[in-house]
Order: sequence, then C-alpha cells, then structure tokens
Amino acid sequence: MVGGRRFRPGGGFGRQLDEYETRVGVAAAPESPAALQGGLVDSAVYRQGHRFASPSGLAETYRCLQEQDGAMAWIGLYRPDIGQITSLAREFRLHDLAVEDAINAHQRPKLERYGHTLFVVLRAARYDDLREEVEFSELHLFIGPGFVITVRHGEAPDLAAVRRRMETEAQMLARGPEAVLYAILDQVVDGYAPVVAGLENDIDEIETQVFGGDPNASRRIYGLSREVIQFQRAARPLLSVLDALADGSTSADEELRRYLRDVTDHLTQVVERVDGFRHLLQNILTVNATLVSQQQNEEMRSLTAASYSQNEELKKVSSWAAILFAPTLIGTVYGMNFVHMPELHWRFGYLFALLLMLLVCGTLYVIFKRRGWL
Repeated sequence: MVGGRRFRPGGGFGRQLDEYETRVGVAAAPESPAALQGGLVDSAVYRQGHRFASPSGLAETYRCLQEQDGAMAWIGLYRPDIGQITSLAREFRLHDLAVEDAINAHQRPKLERYGHTLFVVLRAARYDDLREEVEFSELHLFIGPGFVITVRHGEAPDLAAVRRRMETEAQMLARGPEAVLYAILDQVVDGYAPVVAGLENDIDEIETQVFGGDPNASRRIYGLSREVIQFQRAARPLLSVLDALADGSTSADEELRRYLRDVTDHLTQVVERVDGFRHLLQNILTVNATLVSQQQNEEMRSLTAASYSQNEELKKVSSWAAILFAPTLIGTVYGMNFVHMPELHWRFGYLFALLLMLLVCGTLYVIFKRRGWL
C-alpha cells in the first residue's frame, strides 16, 4: 500500500498478478500471514540498528513498518510463490521487470535501478567436497528506502549468518538497507574462497592423473573447465556491480563505499585466480593431448616393430622353404616310375642329380643372403 492506494505493476507481471488474484481471491481481502508464510525464512523490523519486531508473516511486517517511523524491514524469502511476490510488489512498488526476473531466476549478476529501488542479482557458489563439484545458486535483492528483500533460489549463501552478524553490529546495521547489501555482498564473495581452494585441489589431482596416464583425465578436465567457466560468469560481472556501488552513484555513505571497495579487492583476487585456472586447464588439456598422442605413437611403433619382426621371420621361413623346394622338386621328378626317362641308365645320373640339387640350393641361398632374407 503506497500513498493510500494499491500499487498495480504493469506489463506481463501485471496480467499474471490479475490472474493470481482472480484465482485465489486476494483482491477482495488482504493477505493472511498463513497464506504467505510458505517461502518466508525470516522477517524482522529494525530501528536504529536493533531488532524490535519479528513478524510471523508479510502482512504483520507491513503493519510494523508503517507504525514505526525510520524503521527498516529485512524480509528473507526462499523460492517464494507468486502470492508472496505479488504482496511485496504491491507494498513496496517493485518494478514489474525486476519482479519477473526474481520469479524466473536464471539471471546474470547485475545491478539495476528502478526509481528509488535497487535490484541486484548475485550468483553464489558452494563447493561440494563429497562430489567434488561446484554448486551455483541465485540470489535476488530489492533494496529501497526502509526495506531489504532477499529472494534465494538455492542453498547458498547463508543469509542467516549475515543477519546474525549484522544484528551484533548495530552501528553498521543502523546505516540502513545499503549496509545490509554490503554484508550480503561480502558473504557471497567470502564464499568464493572455499570454491577457489576446491578447484585448485582438483587441478592438482588432474595434473597427477594426466602424468600418470589415467584415461579418464580428459573427461575430468572438460568437466572442471565447465565449472571454471560458470564460476567466471558468476564472479566477473559482479565486479561491475561493486564498481557501480562504490563510485558513489548509489550511496552517499563514504564509509560504506570503503567497505565495498575492500570487497572489490577480494573479488578481484578471486577473478584473477579463476582466470589463471582457466588458462592452466587449457595448458593441461594440451599437455594431455600431447601425452595421449605420444602414447599412441609408442603403441604404433611397438606394433610396427612387431610387424617388422614377423616379416623378417616370414622371410627366413620363406627362403628356407624355397631352398628346400628345389631338391624336393628334382627328387620328385626322378622318382617317377617311367621306363623311358633321360639319365635313368646313365652311369653318372645319380651324381648329376645330387650336384644339381646342391647347385640350385646354393644359388638360392646366395640370392636370399644378398637380399638380407637370411
């Protein structure tokens, strides 16, 4: 409720809102806390950095916020339904384009301003030690005068830890919604450090696999390269978001801008290391391809050597077979039982046959020897 009238977003989300209210009857009566509590993780109203109310639902949060001047509401949602988004859009006049992005998710990290409201998209990362994989989740924030709305579409980051930290630092929380934005950004960037360590460990293991001749190394390199690219897409665009927040165009609080610049420094280190991971994986993939090619060449050389050895042995066998064939042929001819054959009654016929066999065998031996077959 803004200025005594209900806010109605336009565009596609406005039509979606009409359909929802027609289906559930929201337009006829205000929302009940029970109807909107499904995706509500935590809702609190703060004044001067201290929590003074913990509403059980969105309607009660709105009421507390209207009753207290200078108060700030911090509403945390986890995969909310259309009813909760509808209620928030009406109450805080959220732009329909930003609301559609928050519902559909799958956005790149970005910062957009709609009037006095900032819409920020972040991509958090978490390293799963058991599966040795990086899990990415999306976080949307609406930052406006007197309110912070967080919409999570995954397990990370741990916003409960951020809330506990901020509630122990009342002076920082008293700076308003932008201080909460800084704390969440800091949590997201700090969450990148374990991911970087996990990726670095995976790369070390891959190097061992590659030089150990593991045939599954190529598949793991491709999988890890894909995770590194996704990590780059999550972290690198966040630099422009932090730059826009730190340049003073969105905040007049110089102290907060100093904190944001510190977060930017940490994120820059993460981005540089991830860029290095990508180049290193490309080099590892090249080395792996070279090693695989060398291994294949060695196998081909071994096969060629074995084939050559077999050919040499075959030559020897063939040569001796040819040499022994000559006396066999002569002996076979003279072993035929014909009455009228030359040299059968010749006195030197037997000696002639033996000399002929020796001559043919000797000639074949000399020929094969010169050719290197024997």
